[in-house]
Amino acid sequence: MKNLSILFALILLLTSSSETTRTYEWRGKDREGIYYESNLLKTWPAEGPNEIWSVNNVGNGFVSPVFTDENFYITGEIDSMEILFSFNLKGEKQWQTTLGKEWMKSFPGSRSAPTIAGDLLYVGTGLGNLFCVNRADGKIVWSKDLVADFNGALPLHGHSESALIQGEKIFWTTGGKDNNVVALNRFNGRLVWSNKGFGERSAYNSPKLIELPSRKILVTFSAYHLMGLDIETGNLLWAHEQDNYPQDKRLPGYGDTHSNTVLYDKGSIYYVAGDGNCGVKLKLSDDGKKITEVWRNRGFDSYMGGIVKIGEWLYGCGTVTPDLRAINASTGQLTDSLRVGSGAIIAADNMLYYYTQKGDMMLLSYNQGKIKKVSSFRIKEGNLQHFSHPVIHSGVLYQRHGNTLMAFDIRNK
Repeated sequence: MKNLSILFALILLLTSSSETTRTYEWRGKDREGIYYESNLLKTWPAEGPNEIWSVNNVGNGFVSPVFTDENFYITGEIDSMEILFSFNLKGEKQWQTTLGKEWMKSFPGSRSAPTIAGDLLYVGTGLGNLFCVNRADGKIVWSKDLVADFNGALPLHGHSESALIQGEKIFWTTGGKDNNVVALNRFNGRLVWSNKGFGERSAYNSPKLIELPSRKILVTFSAYHLMGLDIETGNLLWAHEQDNYPQDKRLPGYGDTHSNTVLYDKGSIYYVAGDGNCGVKLKLSDDGKKITEVWRNRGFDSYMGGIVKIGEWLYGCGTVTPDLRAINASTGQLTDSLRVGSGAIIAADNMLYYYTQKGDMMLLSYNQGKIKKVSSFRIKEGNLQHFSHPVIHSGVLYQRHGNTLMAFDIRNK
């Protein structure tokens, strides 16, 4: 009986430990832009799916909400300050916390989606400052100043990174010459390691974690390089230069905007950097120490709308020619396109969801690299640019437009 009691206590401890370290982050599981939902509508009414509620006081910004099972968290700029909000799933505010000054120059507003790990929440500002917040009550646990603590450097349009967490570490691209990428202890903010990288500005990128049998790799962009760093040591393993701008023309705003998180699948890295090398496939060696370029597609030139990989196809938008594109992941060749404008893309339940920069929300089907528009409706609430990425949680489609967040029921009842 005593042994059974000890075993039961151990199971409870392990279960509790596992739950407290669960992570919720931007663009869903592994930041891949695919939401693992089922039984969703395959067509929408002409006026769009039923709007359950909207909240019109979340402040200016482009940040998508990040969900747990009971709540969601979102930031916005109000009176030049960044405010972090907690809401329940009915859209009722639980608390709000003022974090500090927000970016107020070009495209003013919040631009860093929260990352949640256990009882703590991590979020940055457009000024590059990083905050650790208690998830239950919004109290600030620790914070770091991009300039004062790391001598960091901001890109032209403000820092736009959703922090990555692995174990006890949190990673942040500070963009300075001394501390270009850093790992911090996520519980107290102390520096674990720092890498000088190429001494470049950050590139609006939210990093990706690649887990191999031999090591874990942080993959992120600085202004002119995609970098792979060992998360334990901070050593730079490899880099892929963005070679579209010569050294003497590499000024802020020229060739340094790489907002799309990379994808990793079956030993290959896929990235789309519209202000850099555009669409690229890299082969990663088994030990993670080397990359080899497989293909490059200059026409696949999304700046910030995200990409998804489904089977052997990549889906994402074009910029110079504003359309939605399908690319064969093996060859890099275009297989289809729709002239629907540039936008942000996610996927769920065998459908694509596409929010254009003109404010149209679209539902699309796909089949073997072919795409077809099924339904659409206009987002009429909110203000400023239509840049935020859609989110799906428990059968509800969420879309932010500036100071307003809307919730649409897309369940097939």
